[in-house]
Amino acid sequence: MVRVRAEMTGTLRASRTAVMVCQGRAAGHGLIATGRFSDPTAMALLRDGERTAVNRVRDGAVPGRWRERVDYEMVRGCAEMMVPRTVAIDDAVRERASPQVVILGAGLDGRAWRMPELAGAAVFEVDQPASQQDKRDRAALLDGAGPAYVAVDFGRDDLVEVLAAAGCRADVATTWIREGVVPYLTRPEVAATVAAAAACSAPGSRLIVNFQAPAPSMRVGQLVARALMASTGRRSVWAREPWRSTWTAGEMTALLARHGFTVTLDQDLLAVAAALETPSHRPRSLGNSRLMVADHN
Repeated sequence: MVRVRAEMTGTLRASRTAVMVCQGRAAGHGLIATGRFSDPTAMALLRDGERTAVNRVRDGAVPGRWRERVDYEMVRGCAEMMVPRTVAIDDAVRERASPQVVILGAGLDGRAWRMPELAGAAVFEVDQPASQQDKRDRAALLDGAGPAYVAVDFGRDDLVEVLAAAGCRADVATTWIREGVVPYLTRPEVAATVAAAAACSAPGSRLIVNFQAPAPSMRVGQLVARALMASTGRRSVWAREPWRSTWTAGEMTALLARHGFTVTLDQDLLAVAAALETPSHRPRSLGNSRLMVADHN
């Protein structure tokens, strides 16, 4: 039995990080990497108050008040990260079409609606119940069938069993997307998730994983972000959703190999941003965020 345990206590709440990621995609839609990046679902998945900073970034309207300026800079920085990350993952999905796609820790992902390449695929979105209910409420007005929602209590449920009960088949090739979630899990949790994916992966399956490489500047950056939010009278999203693990490229490659996945692509987002000629005001953050594509034979 493969279990994925979350280091969380108390009542689970919808992820605020997921909202920030969605804001970044909404800010970049149609403006950054034009012709390569597009996410028309992002703005629709945001609530009115969450769109304010996005619209300011899109308009280039730098606010004068400190609180609004902090929100503006957070969304602008997030857009610079989300555009190359999204493009790289979308390219890896398109490169090897699969009849099934499983998005682990989906948050406010819009791929099931916005990617025509997934129109004929069975798409499963896995997330903790509170975040998933929030997503379902927000997505109610989106056109199209959308994904199959798979609510998982990571501290109690068996991921393999829950996916099977939802109709996910282990005998067909599957594309697994693990975007932006690895840092929020402990190393044993990350390993357990890879094991679960391997247990459900027929030959020809693909795992796309985004993770953070260890770097001395990472902790400093988080402290600065927390201080900026504290200066506005609010808590940083990382106060409630802290990072719990980082991985070197070698460590992640070895983990994937132990479960039958062969890495075919390993790159950092700074290289992706350079190829796309997108803004990179925070090159260290882009350089520390890595993307691996691994295939299961």
